[in-house]
Amino acid sequence: MSISDWPAQERPREKLLNQGAQVLSDAELLAIFLRTGVQGKSAVDLARELLQQFGGLRPLLQADRHTFCSHLGLGDAKFAQLQAVLEMASRHLAQALERGDALTNPALTQRYLISKLRDRRREVFACLFLDNQHRVIRYQELFQGTLDAAAVYPREVVREALSHHAAAIILAHNHPSGVAEPSAADRAITERLQQALGLVDIRVLDHLVVGDGYCVSFAERGWL
Repeated sequence: MSISDWPAQERPREKLLNQGAQVLSDAELLAIFLRTGVQGKSAVDLARELLQQFGGLRPLLQADRHTFCSHLGLGDAKFAQLQAVLEMASRHLAQALERGDALTNPALTQRYLISKLRDRRREVFACLFLDNQHRVIRYQELFQGTLDAAAVYPREVVREALSHHAAAIILAHNHPSGVAEPSAADRAITERLQQALGLVDIRVLDHLVVGDGYCVSFAERGWL
């Protein structure tokens, strides 16, 4: 049965318009993106099949071009459309953060850093440089490492902070394992960075360790 033959309250697009996107299942959201199904399958049926083949929504969104386009109902046009949607979402978070106050809106800061770092296959160390009103000057990725660790050099962090005339800084890095619990090494490098930056009167407001969709805040743990 075609989706157009479904009761109006069950059609994904109408549900979204009347109740909001949050009430839709992954398959229903994907069906709206697909717009049409294939012969013998509605867009929702195709979406369910794709989610099963990829192993969920996130692996589908992370798939490279070749893998994505090799599945029925997908192709270069859909891949380009998806990449554009993902990039718009990332820029939306970045612009919202730039307009706000990172210190008084920690949830937005965490969402932005999760979007930047959660899917990286190697450990990446990044900084949010802030002015004296704690507004974002720049997000910058400074060091990249192996699957297990990134070499972090306090001198380089201080140099970049001074070059941006930063008054404060938020540190962040990801754990490719998906487990965000900080290690002893994470705590040690944070202390070294805090000491080095303190010598030039730059405050470390937080260090966020990003895991699989969540993060751990040093500030919330009382470690700063």
